[in-house]
Amino acid sequence: MPTGRRIDVDVGGVPVPTYLATPSDPSLDRSVRNIILYFPDVFGAFYPNSHLLQDYFATQGFTVLGIDYFFGDPYAFHKSVHQAKTFTPGWVDAVRQRYGTDGVKYFAVDASQMFGTDSVRTIVAVAHPTALTVESVLKSDAPILFSCVEMNDAFKSDLRRSAEDALSAKKATSVSHGFATRADPSVESQCWAKEECARSIVRWFKRFSA
Repeated sequence: MPTGRRIDVDVGGVPVPTYLATPSDPSLDRSVRNIILYFPDVFGAFYPNSHLLQDYFATQGFTVLGIDYFFGDPYAFHKSVHQAKTFTPGWVDAVRQRYGTDGVKYFAVDASQMFGTDSVRTIVAVAHPTALTVESVLKSDAPILFSCVEMNDAFKSDLRRSAEDALSAKKATSVSHGFATRADPSVESQCWAKEECARSIVRWFKRFSA
């Protein structure tokens, strides 16, 4: 069962359906409020699997708001696409007004490549990109994580390689060849990359050790 709930976020007098999931663990550090803006794929924020994902983020200490920019309509309807483009910027602004910016960090889990708005484009994660353009990658100042798969007709290998080249050209970190064993302990990004690499190797081996 979902642990979050539906709320309405007012955008120009229009109530935009929104899924809200909040942390429940009292031991979590509340000195900084971390808010995830969840931009769902074509199934929407109220799809059962979307509930599970947003609820999971909440267990990790994030307050999660997922916009239903389709207003319950199937994505196939042209008006749904129009609604998404019309109401998303105002929804982001309304969320910022509600939660503020002092002591708040915003993140975006973006399966739609909308990347929110410039005002909250702090950290972005995109799952199974669709209709992504290299231009949208280049124009974003945010650190971006892409979760991709081998088989994706909507994000073919040539486009994925172009996106990788665009990210590399931005040189967002100081990490280079040899980071897994020769990271500079005084450089935080290099240490993070080294440790994350080791963790990934362990998880990969455990994936096949059962």
